[in-house]
Amino acid sequence: MRSRTLPRIVLITLLFLLTACRLVEPDLESSGTVEPQVNGDSAGEAGEVVATPWPIVASEVVREREPQVSEEALVALTEGNVAFSFDIFDELRHKEGNLFFSPYSISMALAMTYAGARGETARQMAETLHFALPEGELHPAINALDLSLAPAELEGEGEALRLEVANSLWAQEGFPVAHPFLDLLARQYGAGLRLVDYTSEAGRETAREAINNWVARQTEDKIKELIPERTLSGYTRLVLANAIYFLGKWVAPFQEVGEQPFTLLNGQQVEVPMMAREETTPYARGDGYEVVALNYRGGPARMLVLVPDSGEYKAFEAALQQERFDEIVGSLERSYVSLTMPSFEFESDFVLNEVLEEMGMADPFKPELADFSGMSAKNEPGLYISAVIHKAFVAVDEEGTEAAAATAVVMGTEEEPPEPDARVTVDRPFLFAIQDSDTGTLLFLGRVLDPRAD
Repeated sequence: MRSRTLPRIVLITLLFLLTACRLVEPDLESSGTVEPQVNGDSAGEAGEVVATPWPIVASEVVREREPQVSEEALVALTEGNVAFSFDIFDELRHKEGNLFFSPYSISMALAMTYAGARGETARQMAETLHFALPEGELHPAINALDLSLAPAELEGEGEALRLEVANSLWAQEGFPVAHPFLDLLARQYGAGLRLVDYTSEAGRETAREAINNWVARQTEDKIKELIPERTLSGYTRLVLANAIYFLGKWVAPFQEVGEQPFTLLNGQQVEVPMMAREETTPYARGDGYEVVALNYRGGPARMLVLVPDSGEYKAFEAALQQERFDEIVGSLERSYVSLTMPSFEFESDFVLNEVLEEMGMADPFKPELADFSGMSAKNEPGLYISAVIHKAFVAVDEEGTEAAAATAVVMGTEEEPPEPDARVTVDRPFLFAIQDSDTGTLLFLGRVLDPRAD
């Protein structure tokens, strides 16, 4: 087969099929009641104790490592994940330029949030996220799926697949976390809860930096500044965060072949770095497209590269739904393929509020309608989702793929601000002083008669 340059590439890296758990365990030393730990340490990978400046609210419940879940439940969960993936792809694809996201990360963060939802709020979330299982079966199934997708420990591989997931919660000090909610997230998601201060501007910035630093550590610094400035407010009560990191080496590496033409959607040709290989690999030619599967070492993960025919990209993308995708994947057959494709690297970021509302999750974003009473022991009034933030990174080269993503669900309350005791408007000449408050010493003294004067 002659070498073929891929003119347009749809990268469908379904991270829910590529994801395993190296979930960060909360420190589970408490008994009976939920108390913040003074030393603020949490158990890290392989039992390593990792110091954190934030106290951990620890459940006495450990993560369940062998959840009893039926095969039918796992199939239902996976089918729902695929359906959600293409639903959200259909919304996000209208954004200009390259696109990359992790449906698994978004689903995981919102599944933790769903654990605290009740009533119509829970119904809308379940429908949007395609959670077909009863809640009592859903969370154990998510746990079981994560555990089943863990990369195998292969001897002699040297560069085996890395696939890591971590969950965490960051709550306002004094927020009355419901014990069943905390226990469920510890048991099924391995998530501990850190206490922070969102009430002051300095506290919010410190908390934001701490969450962003946590995400950066979990993603090998590929996802930075997940939560932008001014996202958190004095009414933020809880942030639920998920982070994913993936590193895979091709079973059959590529060779660099230099810059070659790549045709954009508008017909313009540009020169881009290309890589090539000839290898036996799953391949299919269908009506208006080609598809190639690229396997990674050390596990069942693979990248699927779907290439619409010239001039057919927009129609192909618009028609790509779960049934069509399953049909395409089912047509793959092992073939000897000469493949030439670009190497690339980019980031995508989204605020998903409007997207999820359009998909059917309207009430969770409305303070007057949202019901997250399962999160709060005292049924905190007006608790709602103020932001769902997602960021993803991907790099594909001759050796393999590095990908990372993170999602933050920011929960807040909408309350009436207190009535001020006095209102002061400085709209006339005034005096001012800078004083040492301990001794009363006046360090500076002045007046302002005209603020415009130099």
